[in-house]
Amino acid sequence: MKTLHTYLARQVLAALLLGMAVFTFVLLIGDGLKEILPLLISGQVRLTVVLKGVGLLIPFFWVYALPMGLLTATLLVFGRFSADQELTAARASGISLLSLISPVLLLSLFCCGLSAWINLDLGPRSRVAFKELTYRAQADVAQLKLPERQFIHDFPGYIVYVDKSRRGELQDIMVFVLQHETNVTTTIRAPQGRYRVDAQNKQLTLDLLNTQTVQINPDGSSIIRSFKGWSSYIYKFPSSDNRAYHASLSDMTFLQLQGELDDMERKLSLPPDLVGTASDTRLGQTDEVEKQRADATEPIRAEMHRQVAFSFACFSFTLIGIPLGIRVHRRETNVGVAIALILVLVYYAFIMLGESLSARPEFAPHLIFWLPNFIFQAVGAVLLWRANRGI
Repeated sequence: MKTLHTYLARQVLAALLLGMAVFTFVLLIGDGLKEILPLLISGQVRLTVVLKGVGLLIPFFWVYALPMGLLTATLLVFGRFSADQELTAARASGISLLSLISPVLLLSLFCCGLSAWINLDLGPRSRVAFKELTYRAQADVAQLKLPERQFIHDFPGYIVYVDKSRRGELQDIMVFVLQHETNVTTTIRAPQGRYRVDAQNKQLTLDLLNTQTVQINPDGSSIIRSFKGWSSYIYKFPSSDNRAYHASLSDMTFLQLQGELDDMERKLSLPPDLVGTASDTRLGQTDEVEKQRADATEPIRAEMHRQVAFSFACFSFTLIGIPLGIRVHRRETNVGVAIALILVLVYYAFIMLGESLSARPEFAPHLIFWLPNFIFQAVGAVLLWRANRGI
């Protein structure tokens, strides 16, 4: 038994390392270098900067390469193990499948811990370091953009959040007006918008469609205004020398997200002496304030759940990959890789769905990130039970 355990663990570990190397390389070529190679070609950065950027991107891509590599490894190893009749021989010796795969399951749990560290800390830090590297290389007022899913603090007295930004066209925009750079006094929200940058005058013009404005008075009452049509807002921004890079939500560590969540809840909270007022009018206004706070904090909460939920992908992929590899009963590498890609696409479909709904708290997007884990683990457990009984 010990020999079989060592054999399977070594096979899976070797295939995992190879798979991680392949997927990291593919992600690096397909997504990472396109951000920094144009700077090298245009002569804005040296080759050493590009190499440093590549080194910073590799830990970030491990977020995705580790679970994908483990899934591919289990499919390939157990597909060969079954095709070579080694599984049949083990069963003939009285060894059950569950006892046989115990070291692989333990390896997957170890990978979950490693994945959690990469997801919650190492990956975001590496990504931010890479972004700062490219930001310094191309910092220019004329290139100011409104990035997606990021609380933008570049404009004094305001915080701007955009859920989607495509070539100047915006969706689900929120603008928070601050009093003394602390508490939020007014919230402006619009489903659509666009922006224009005036580099000469150092200002940004934000055009919003069908805005809803919630103004919080000092006594805790609120004034809600809706405007149909386009409204324009002009914001001054500091010079490029004074601007700093701010990480997007997807590039923050878990602790940074927790701090961002606490900060936004504090800025959007009512004064303690105004909470629990019995007036029906005041209660309705309080509900509107709570809704605005939920709209503002849900993207942060969703990103926190995504990081934690994705850390369990290694176990989910292992649990479903082992019985599928046995059922496929093939030695060919291309078959295992094809099945792995299909499963990864299904898993990431839920991740993309949760991210697309991150600004819609009524759909509870933070819970959507957990669905693929529950589905994969449930299906994997059933398939593993059936494979253990020889069904």
